[in-house]
Amino acid sequence: MAAKILIIEDDEDINNLLSRIMRGQGYETVQAFSGTEGKLRLEMGRSDGPADLLLLDLMLPGMMGEELIGEIRRTDPDIPIIVLSAKSGIEERVKVLEMGADDYLVKPFAAAEVAARVAGALRRSTRRKADGAGEQADSAKGQGKGGHGPLRYRELTLDADRREVRVRGQILNLTAHEYDILRILMQEPGRVYSRERLYELVWQGGYYGEDNTVNVHVSNLRKKIAAVDGSEYISTVWGIGFRMAQS
Repeated sequence: MAAKILIIEDDEDINNLLSRIMRGQGYETVQAFSGTEGKLRLEMGRSDGPADLLLLDLMLPGMMGEELIGEIRRTDPDIPIIVLSAKSGIEERVKVLEMGADDYLVKPFAAAEVAARVAGALRRSTRRKADGAGEQADSAKGQGKGGHGPLRYRELTLDADRREVRVRGQILNLTAHEYDILRILMQEPGRVYSRERLYELVWQGGYYGEDNTVNVHVSNLRKKIAAVDGSEYISTVWGIGFRMAQS
């Protein structure tokens, strides 16, 4: 079945343009012209088929895009959200990524780039779902993925069967990308991963040197862990990348 793309954009011309671009790629589209309508469309989708990805403007009537991201991430950490906004400042982009958006494109945008970003996000989402199904099948046979149990590092426990992370027994509310980054680091805690390699593994796409996405997600991971356990769990290896902090 064709993926369903929910477009939340108050400018009718841009909304219609995005819909044409998505339909041209073979996707089904649902259009909303305010934040509140977008939220309603998401809620309706729970009964008539959920959206597979959101294209979201920030400056919206009714409910701002940032507020909508927060609402969505409280109940659904996995649905890909791609923001398209005229706000081009790095501070705004970082803030939105920290809130849980998966990608950020600045207007005006190129149709080919939007199509490529959507295809990449859907590909990653499909891979995560397939991995989760495999982990559940392994769990039903009495073993974790690859025959191993949960990953543990100091007070951190990552249960791949449930896609659940705990610190000192407390569950962390992580986005899909934050979870994937932590899983990669915990699988080989002594290995240093470059930003480029983490981006390729998690986002399944080419890395752009000026892109701050990996740094933002690692920073968010650190904050969420530190809120429960003040110790450092992810260290920066200057000039190279990241690894689990050595005790």
